[in-house]
Amino acid sequence: MVGTVRFATQVTTAQKLDVQLLSGFPRQVGNADAATRCKRCSATSRCRRHAAVTLSQQEPAARPATVIVQKQVKISSSFDAGNINVAEQPVVKDAQVEVGLEIVPEPFCETDSRAHFQWYYFRASGVRSKSCKFRVKNAGDASYEPGWQGYNSTASYDRQHWFRVPTTYDEETGELCIEHTPEKDVCYYAYFAPYSLERHADLVSWAVTEGNATATELGMTLDGYPLDLIVAGSGPTPIWIIARQHPGESMAEVQGAEERVGTLRLADGGMREAEACGGTGAWQWWMEGLIKRLLDSNDPLSASLLQKATFFMVPNVNPDGSRRGHLRTNAAGRNLNREWAKPSEEASPEVYHILKAMSSTGCDLFLDVHGDEALPYNFIAGGEGIPCWGPHLQDLQDRFKSAYMRDSPDFQVVHGYPEDEPGQANLTIGSNAVGEKFQCLSMTLEQPFKDTADTPRPEQGWCPERAMKFGESVLGAINEVIGDLRK
Repeated sequence: MVGTVRFATQVTTAQKLDVQLLSGFPRQVGNADAATRCKRCSATSRCRRHAAVTLSQQEPAARPATVIVQKQVKISSSFDAGNINVAEQPVVKDAQVEVGLEIVPEPFCETDSRAHFQWYYFRASGVRSKSCKFRVKNAGDASYEPGWQGYNSTASYDRQHWFRVPTTYDEETGELCIEHTPEKDVCYYAYFAPYSLERHADLVSWAVTEGNATATELGMTLDGYPLDLIVAGSGPTPIWIIARQHPGESMAEVQGAEERVGTLRLADGGMREAEACGGTGAWQWWMEGLIKRLLDSNDPLSASLLQKATFFMVPNVNPDGSRRGHLRTNAAGRNLNREWAKPSEEASPEVYHILKAMSSTGCDLFLDVHGDEALPYNFIAGGEGIPCWGPHLQDLQDRFKSAYMRDSPDFQVVHGYPEDEPGQANLTIGSNAVGEKFQCLSMTLEQPFKDTADTPRPEQGWCPERAMKFGESVLGAINEVIGDLRK
């Protein structure tokens, strides 16, 4: 008999199961005329064709034995962008669980003189209704340790809607503790809401099929992934926008290890020592928001901009690092935002191919989208320190920032990185290198891994939905300066 039997559990660790049973037909009762008949063909003998019977002529079935399934707590990260090691096996006591975890370091990065790590992404199963404590034992040695202060981890049951869960950092032990009682059997936890390579492929496909854009492969990465370029518009002004040089910034990132210790501007005009950080998430979500609005045929601002400019957009500069679960480097351990002076096909093909294409098209406006681990703000890091900087570029940058703040309350101009001294910009950094090479307005946009201090939403913090809206809003700022990019 084929049927579905629902067993009730008798212990808290067991769950109801639908068990598919396959056995022989129940024995017949009485004479042949009273034999069980197949519902579909009325056969009085065993119907092996349809394997379905009525139960009216059967003897009452014996009550099945209770099935108890012990749900074990398991941690895994064997998927796109996954990163975690189980350092201490789960300890389960009553309805409480504690697990010791470690983030896996990336290959050693010569320009930053360390093996980076901060991005984590893992799945916990067997955790429904259990009070879980996930202890990241090596958080104190992460690339940007101050980024843990005031940080709450993201979590999701369906990998679509991400929310924040209570997270604390102990400076003395260097341990990050994520505390959560999941409502489902399986829950995912990540440094920021991941943006998968599958979703990236969907975005490129949508752009060329529904958005009337074109797409091309600039080249291949070291792991064999295509470096996708989306092109939209027919105007004479070339605008380049890239994201996710640092793969852990699923929103993007700017300043590097050597710039990270500095002074931050405060609202009261004072200064304080801080470490500016970078990271894989909101940056590419930001790009999706931008691309989908730009290619919306019913948006009048987008239509106007596409007549004035041609947009060259690279949503994910570092697909290798994204898939590997890296924070800052590609497959070769290179920090791509330190490769813009002399990129090579052997170590940094991503930057090499972008610069090669940019040299052919020219560039009047460059925007590099990143994320910052420590600062709870959206802000622009400008090109004040490049040799060609002058009043014209300063005016363009000021107008761009003012327009962005006008169109998005999530943007602000008070907090950010300290400006470089004149002529002292690091020209290995993307926005500085492009600004100097093409003598154009070139900026880095930073987004937070945390929540925004000025416009907080504690349930989700800075999240994919907000990042996409923030990406849509940038078109007003571009429109503000597009007519004056060249004197």
